[in-house]
Amino acid sequence: MRLELFAHPFSSYSQKVIIALYEKDIPFSLRLLTKEEPKNLAEFAKRWPIKRFPLLVDGEKQIAEASCIIEYLDEQFESGPRLLPAGPDCLEVRFMDRFFDNYVATPQQRLVYNALRDEALRDPLAEEEASFQLEQSYQWLDRALATRPWAAGAKFSLADCAAAPFLFYANWAHPIPSKLKFLHGYRDRLFSRNAVARVIDEGRPYRHLFPLTGFPDD
Repeated sequence: MRLELFAHPFSSYSQKVIIALYEKDIPFSLRLLTKEEPKNLAEFAKRWPIKRFPLLVDGEKQIAEASCIIEYLDEQFESGPRLLPAGPDCLEVRFMDRFFDNYVATPQQRLVYNALRDEALRDPLAEEEASFQLEQSYQWLDRALATRPWAAGAKFSLADCAAAPFLFYANWAHPIPSKLKFLHGYRDRLFSRNAVARVIDEGRPYRHLFPLTGFPDD
C-alpha cells in the first residue's frame, strides 16, 4: 500500500488525519504505535526523533504535523472532497484549523497532562487557566457557528477534521455548557458524519487510557 501512517487510534491528532483519509477515500496502512508493536515504535523514532505522531510516509517522502499531512493529501490525491480550498477561502479554513489546535486542543491537553501527574505534583493554576480558556473558546465557537453548518462555512474541510477529535475530548475534560446550542448542534453534525463516526468507534477500545474519570460514552 502506497501510504503508511504512524499513528494511534486514540490520539486526537492521529484521528484528525484519519478522518481526512476516510473523507477522501484514500487507502493507507496503519503503523500502530503501541508497546505491542516495538518495530513500529523503533522505526517511528528513527524517522522522526521528535516522536510526535502522526507521521505519514509516502515512498521516499515523509510528512509530519497533522495539518501539513492533510494539505499534502489534498495536493496528491484527487479523490473525495477538497479539504483546503484554493484561493482566499483557504484563509478561513486555516484560521479555524489553528483555532481548534491552539484554543481547544491545547488547553484540553493541559488538563490531561495535569491529571497524569502524581496528585502531589498537580498544578491547580494550570487547571484553572486551561478550563477558563476552554470556556472562552466554547463561547466564541457558539457565536461563530450560529451562521454556518461547518467550521469554516458551507463545506466540510480541514477545520472540521481538527474540530471533531478536539471537541470530542475537550468535552470530556471540561464539558461544553448545555446553553451553547449552536456548538452542541455542530458537534452532533460532526459525530454523525461517517468518517468521524468511524474514527470514534476505532478509538473506543482505548478509552481506559483517558486519565480523567466520568466521561460520557458518546
